[in-house]
Amino acid sequence: MSSSDPERPQFLFVKVLASRGRLEAVTQQMGYHPQYLDSFLKTQHYLMHMDGPLPFDCRHYIAIMAAARHQCRYLVNLHVLQFLRAGGDPQWLRGLDFIPPKLRNLNEINKILAHRPWLITKEHIEKLLKISEWSWSLAELVHAVVLLVHCHALASFVFGCGCEQDEGLGGRGSLKASSPGNQCFCEATAGNGCSQELLRINRKRSLDSCMELDSLRERMQRIHVETEGREETRLLQQDREEDTDGEVTGATNLACYMQDPDFGYQDFARRDEDQTQVFRVQDYSWEDHGFSLVNRLYSDIGHLLDEKFRMVDGLQSSAMAKRQGCEPSVFKRGIWNYIHCMFGIRYDDYDYAEVNQLLERMLKVYIKTVTCYPEKTNPEMFDRFWKQFKHSEKVHVNLLILEARMQAELLYALQAITQYMIS
Repeated sequence: MSSSDPERPQFLFVKVLASRGRLEAVTQQMGYHPQYLDSFLKTQHYLMHMDGPLPFDCRHYIAIMAAARHQCRYLVNLHVLQFLRAGGDPQWLRGLDFIPPKLRNLNEINKILAHRPWLITKEHIEKLLKISEWSWSLAELVHAVVLLVHCHALASFVFGCGCEQDEGLGGRGSLKASSPGNQCFCEATAGNGCSQELLRINRKRSLDSCMELDSLRERMQRIHVETEGREETRLLQQDREEDTDGEVTGATNLACYMQDPDFGYQDFARRDEDQTQVFRVQDYSWEDHGFSLVNRLYSDIGHLLDEKFRMVDGLQSSAMAKRQGCEPSVFKRGIWNYIHCMFGIRYDDYDYAEVNQLLERMLKVYIKTVTCYPEKTNPEMFDRFWKQFKHSEKVHVNLLILEARMQAELLYALQAITQYMIS
């Protein structure tokens, strides 16, 4: 069957149904772009179910830890079920205090990668690999890192496409998303009597000089125009008010899977600390450095990730680009580089002034929210950015967010591992 076959989405859906017994909202949304969906499913299956350094139950618990950083019940519930099916200890679902120290020690890099990946250092890696009863091997750590960044980025997609919905409300767009709902499975293990109901739920080298750093920061900061900031504040305040009113379910029942829950994203370009250095892609890139490292330590995953990065870059977006009066590649690169910009990643051959020319204000607000704090995404953001665009085009933007964010986190983590290995 060719990748352009109109029946390909249905074929992929049947495969998912046959293997999992259900069709999640994420799969339905990605089905608008079947070539990408195929690549995504292969990567996720390899990460979670094929031979690898980590035991299967630990893989799903790491996914739970990653999803909880963004209060993503949809993913938490999916992986709780799969954790139990893999023979995981139900006591672990009571929270981090009930898991082996080896797993619990991942919390620091989970927190940093999810919110401020530029802060990860070789010291974090050294601490995890230090010889002890609870030490990690390099292969295990790379597997864990890929799982963490995969789930962080997937949480952005879940919120960005509206998969995190109450069961019965459906997802956004023409497909009704079958969501696992807003109830967290950890409540069942706490003995609140809702286990039967829950079982019913469908799962950043240094810069050449300080002057260059200051200059770059100024260039990057110009992307964040004042009007964007005001609009973002208004929308996020509205979301907080909804939380207060009880219209959006709170996240306190995911607190057991987190430490330091107040640690969150901070604008990289507006930071005053001189020690925070911009990540220069010509010094460390996925193609020249990250790919070979991850593939060496976790066999074949590099090829799968690379295919997925290339696949999202190759998706057709002529309609979106045409509306902006530019080539598709220019438009997609603008979105990709804007996302990397928010994480302090610089491309010396790119004119960042293009971002403000290519991306209208509401789209930038939406991209930043879904990328940096997806749990704050609300329906108004999705509905208001580019009303004239089709649902499939909005899904395409969310796929770009997913892959750009994942690669950004990976670059910082793999660079820290490389620095540890050569130190």
